[in-house]
Amino acid sequence: MNMKVPTTFNEMFMFNGAVMGFGQSAWMNIILDQFDDIVMNVANSYRLQEECDVCSLVMAKYRGTINLSEFKAVMLASLRSLVPKDWDGNHEVAWGWLWENVERMLKNLMGKLQIQEKAVERLIMSLTEDSANYLRREVFKRFFALAPAGQDYFKQSTTRLYWIADKIVEMTIEMYREPR
Repeated sequence: MNMKVPTTFNEMFMFNGAVMGFGQSAWMNIILDQFDDIVMNVANSYRLQEECDVCSLVMAKYRGTINLSEFKAVMLASLRSLVPKDWDGNHEVAWGWLWENVERMLKNLMGKLQIQEKAVERLIMSLTEDSANYLRREVFKRFFALAPAGQDYFKQSTTRLYWIADKIVEMTIEMYREPR
């Protein structure tokens, strides 16, 4: 029998997840798919929050029980297995800290995204033509206030800017429906 030893974090995570009895926890794959981006942005709290928001959007579509502490257990076991000679208490504390922050951000959104999705849909569907035009104007008014250089790139007609604003609204709704 020729058994391949896991050499990457994802491979080791899948192996340890199966050994630890979490092989059927499909939700872990959602976090695992986003985990590299989460780790790479740990030093930028705003970007870390964005990565957790994306992960939360995808997890909101999962039907089943999610126990985030299980991910931590498999994560730590996998990291320990990949760097056994270098692993020490400092690594344990640092990775534990990362996961505690990620878990807090994910838990903060659990159960809320479905409500937000429905609220956004109701808002969009309730817009009159006048209120839709106001929203379109405000999108660009605020965008240009935040990023004045954007005016150099958006020299289109009002009709074109309204079309772009409508696409932004469509993408916002789509983000909730199909986050990936």
